Amino acid sequence: MKNWICGAFLLISGIARSQDSKEFPDSADRKLLQEVVVQAYEQNRRLSEVPVAVGVITKAEWNRYNNLSIVPAMNSIPGVRMEERSPGSYRLSFRGSTLRSPFGVRNVKVYLDGIPFTDPGGNTYLTQLAPSDMYSMEVIKGPAGSLYGAATGGALLIKSRPDTWQPGFSADYSHGTFNSNTINAQVRLGNENGGNIINYSHQTSDGYRDHTNLRRDIVTWESMLKNDDRHTLSTYAFYGDLYYQTPGALNLSEYNANPKQSRPAFGPFPSADQSQAAVYQKTFMAAITNTERFNSKFQNTTNFYTAYTNYTNPTFRNYEFRSEPHFGGRTDFNYTTDLLHLSFGGEAQKGFFQTQDYGNVNGAPDTLQTSDNINTWTYTLFAQADLFFGEGWQASFGLSYNESFIGIHRVSDPGSLPRNKTFSNELAPRFAISKKITPDILAYASISKGFSPPTVSEVLPSTGSINTDLQPENGISYEAGLKSSFFNRRLYLEVIGFYFELQQAIVVRKDSSNADYYTNAGSTTQKGIESQLSYQLLPSAMGLVSSARIWTSYTLDHFTYGDFKKDNTSYDGNHLPGVANNTFTGGVDLNSRPGIFLHLTYYYSDKMPLNDANTAYAASYQLLGGRIGYATTVKKLNVSFYTGVDNALNAKYSLGNDINAAGGRYYNAAPTANYFAGISINYNKPVKK
Repeated sequence: MKNWICGAFLLISGIARSQDSKEFPDSADRKLLQEVVVQAYEQNRRLSEVPVAVGVITKAEWNRYNNLSIVPAMNSIPGVRMEERSPGSYRLSFRGSTLRSPFGVRNVKVYLDGIPFTDPGGNTYLTQLAPSDMYSMEVIKGPAGSLYGAATGGALLIKSRPDTWQPGFSADYSHGTFNSNTINAQVRLGNENGGNIINYSHQTSDGYRDHTNLRRDIVTWESMLKNDDRHTLSTYAFYGDLYYQTPGALNLSEYNANPKQSRPAFGPFPSADQSQAAVYQKTFMAAITNTERFNSKFQNTTNFYTAYTNYTNPTFRNYEFRSEPHFGGRTDFNYTTDLLHLSFGGEAQKGFFQTQDYGNVNGAPDTLQTSDNINTWTYTLFAQADLFFGEGWQASFGLSYNESFIGIHRVSDPGSLPRNKTFSNELAPRFAISKKITPDILAYASISKGFSPPTVSEVLPSTGSINTDLQPENGISYEAGLKSSFFNRRLYLEVIGFYFELQQAIVVRKDSSNADYYTNAGSTTQKGIESQLSYQLLPSAMGLVSSARIWTSYTLDHFTYGDFKKDNTSYDGNHLPGVANNTFTGGVDLNSRPGIFLHLTYYYSDKMPLNDANTAYAASYQLLGGRIGYATTVKKLNVSFYTGVDNALNAKYSLGNDINAAGGRYYNAAPTANYFAGISINYNKPVKK
């Protein structure tokens, strides 16, 4: 009951955002949340003025937490849940979209500097990006297919660098509990007319649980060349080498007896340690982007990329090898006047994947089980018009056409024919209307249709059985929101309500060996309220304090099955597994003139069901974290020393639960109280004007 009271009290609450990219007092770059300019739906306006549910994370959010993981920063956004089953193994959910994601990132379209980062098979290897590679993020919650293709969960827009090109260099080193180490180094060359950025990130950790070692090395290179004010050419390339061990989930008795242990042997299956369960992943990506400004009103941005992933995954069931080359691109035309903003274009991707599964004998590949050649492609055509009327009215209408194809040929089965499936003729419209009630209060409402075809990993799951009968999920989302500022914009408030009816929902199931497979689960009803609030305590710097703000966010979700039966058992009305009814985040950010800074963060998650029958629940939990440090400038070199703690309350909880797991193996224990400390340096070379 107390969580409901807390939720009602904090219903109109939220999260503070800062555009400051470093923790130094009196920074001229610091912006309030409502002042941040967002690119979602090609709006290019302040967050407080866009009629869409979008969360913003900037460099300042990373600086609130441990540099090893982006999970706490992502979970500060209402409606977002990010999980890390073991170091390096992410799972991301927007408004409950993890229902079909036992691991990884699915049903969310991800773009990196406007380049499609989600592969044509529907998977996103977000683990191949380090926090230092992400300058900012915009989280679009709910169906975003009118502009970003097929996905009912939403879209994630990542920027790798700020808009202003600043030559210089930076470096950061941190060390923490579980022998965790993070090294980041960046060199920035050139000026606003052309330059290069080279970034290197190295991370290692022994992990909290047994068999959870992590090693990640990432090198990125960016370049930009501006011939004149009309033409800009940029390139982006990265290579990531990732290794992490997978400890496996525990049942309740194992979890209570020793949450640190990895999955023991059971039945005919070896333990995680015996099978040397792990992920070895190497990814290379190269992209080129051209922006042409034809005149002051009309411009085009076109990008093309090519990528290759080599993926090796020994598990207790088998030993998998995947080779995933793919390429694609996106073009976007924009026409802008005082009364109209028009966007239109297209996106296409093509992949040629190969997958081989072998038996696993003591961590080594054995007899070939299956070998598949996978041909996949997808394309989207889109258009959107924003009309600006008098007296603060705005209307937006977007529409996209989507088509995708998956073809699987089991070459290990002589004489077998390819199994092909095309998902076509799907239109994804969106309509939104907004009104500025006062100069500082915006009200809006929107309706959109979501469409999401099965991914390659869902048509060809870990059971090895090809399921081309799996149907796309689709639904209609209704949303209304209020965004407002008070007290000379020191207080920002945002409240959003949504209602989403999803048909043919794709959900994950487990067989007796805990292998994943997928099915269409009839309908689900997803409704909720998301709110965020930030308050700048001081109108200006006073005394020793240069800035002080409090921030909170609250999410109320009520997600249930509509018409769903399994094995002649009805689950109508049951809560969707993996979704907490209530989550709350709050914090305090303090910066002082002498250079001392302090960030405190509190997080609460309600209990959540772990299976369709709602007979097993993960307990609620509370997390408390903080980061304190000292920042100064020595001969134009910015230096920051910091230390901090995660899970200061030493809560016992599971993060990244295995939904509907056989034998009750739901639990992946998260780290207990842990500590970190580090130093960062940054130098910005003065730019001659």
